[in-house]
Amino acid sequence: MEIAEQLIGEDFNDAVLARVEWRGNSLSGCDFTDADLTGMRTHNVTFTDCDFTGADLGGSQHTATAFRSCTFERATLTNSVFDGCTLIGSKFFQTRLRSWKVTETDLTLVSLPGANLQGLDLSGLRMREADLFEADLRRADLRNTDLTGARLADANLEEADLRGARIDATALRQARLWGARADLSIAMIFAAAHGLVVDE
Repeated sequence: MEIAEQLIGEDFNDAVLARVEWRGNSLSGCDFTDADLTGMRTHNVTFTDCDFTGADLGGSQHTATAFRSCTFERATLTNSVFDGCTLIGSKFFQTRLRSWKVTETDLTLVSLPGANLQGLDLSGLRMREADLFEADLRRADLRNTDLTGARLADANLEEADLRGARIDATALRQARLWGARADLSIAMIFAAAHGLVVDE
């Protein structure tokens, strides 16, 4: 499906756009509620304040694409790929994220409360100030991930790999960490968060 280079407020509600390929487009305030976007491919596309509530993006692939302040409520992202993208300020509620592949992507200020992120590879991502309240991150790979300022109250990080991650003491105190892997830096932050004085 060919679309204009720039679209504002376009209604794609219930649209069938399976396997569509878009390059270099800019969409703002567009409505993709309940749209079929399975297998879609985007390259260098910008979505701003777009609504993907109930949309099916299963198997979609996105390269160097920006989803800025978009809403993904009850959306499906199963087996989707985001490479070199930005999702700054986007909100994910009750979103299906099984086998979600995210690489070199900016998740700053993203809302993922209660999200099921079990076993996902989130290594090296920028997740500063992300809302991960009650998120399930068991066995997730968070090596070298920037979680500075992230909200991790009641998040489950059991058996997650935190080596090299940047994370605040408050977050470590609030999350569940049984069996999580950590390096010396993380261990010292954790100890300080629980009132221990570590002599080097």
